[in-house]
Amino acid sequence: MSSPQDLTDTPDTCIQDQDDLAYNVFAKACPSRGTLEHVTGRWGGLTIGALHEGSLRFNELRRRVDGVSEKMLSQTLHALERDGLVHREAQPTNPPRVDYELTPLGREVAERLLALIHCVEGAMDDVLASRAHYDETRGTL
Repeated sequence: MSSPQDLTDTPDTCIQDQDDLAYNVFAKACPSRGTLEHVTGRWGGLTIGALHEGSLRFNELRRRVDGVSEKMLSQTLHALERDGLVHREAQPTNPPRVDYELTPLGREVAERLLALIHCVEGAMDDVLASRAHYDETRGTL
């Protein structure tokens, strides 16, 4: 297995030797980069985190992810569905009912993402103190 440095030695390629990872998110053309952006982007991470609690309808999800516009949530859900992280279930009712839930892969990603979210939330006192110190020493607000 190669070191992390070896994976970034070829930044323009995505496929590595068989002993290496098949994909390299640090490579410009690697498709894993797009998926990482969908997962870690502002609305993607929040959407995945909200869906970890269970299946939600569009408007329920929009209320849960406070501040997201209908357009951005729709685009986010399409990207996550395309990546295989979210499943969209349309019910043949009148009016139509559409539910969104995480796929098994989406649940795995959500669990790792929620661990990061909880880490950040738990460190916010330190983060806010650091921000205040930074702003104070640099004369910014």
